[in-house]
Formats: sequence, structure tokens, C-alpha cells
Amino acid sequence: MRARAGAPPTPYARQVLDVVDRIPRGKVMTYGDVAELMGRGSPRTVGAVMSDHGHEVPWQRVVQASGRPAEPYLQEALRLLAAEGCPLHGERVDLAAARWDGR
Repeated sequence: MRARAGAPPTPYARQVLDVVDRIPRGKVMTYGDVAELMGRGSPRTVGAVMSDHGHEVPWQRVVQASGRPAEPYLQEALRLLAAEGCPLHGERVDLAAARWDGR
């Protein structure tokens, strides 16, 4: 994950990161799930936060609505998820088994 040099997370970004940090090992949320749980933002705004600050949290646990981790970190995310015991089907997470609802 890349980080913007010296730019601290905004309050919104900090909230996104706090949600992502709570996702249990072997579970995932989609970008849209994170925004929905927070009650604000969108999959794109969550993605922007993850792009800028995802290195601060278990970034691999946030995936696209299709269950596929985002590029260009696809293979690294799949490796990390598999090591956590997250159920995978090829290059996708089995969302029916691995999706976390935030509770």
C-alpha cells in the first residue's frame, strides 16, 4: 500500500481505518460494506482512504464487491488472506463465508 508522504489521516479516513482494523482475521468487508457500516461515504471514498493510508491496518481484508482484492496488490492480498484462513475461490474471496458485518 502506498502512503502520501506526511499527510495525516483526516477524521473520515481515521474512521475508515478504525473499521478496517476491527475486521477479524479470516474475514473481509467490501469497500461498500465499510461505507455502509460508517453511515457515510462510498466505496470510492473508502478506496481512496485505503490507497493513501491502508498500510496502517490489515488492508487485505477490504475487497471489491466481487470478492476480488484490488490491484496492484492482488497476489499479496491473496497470500495474506490465505495465511489467515480466509476462504478463497481462485482470485476471489468467498464472500458468503468470509464477509464480516461489523458486529
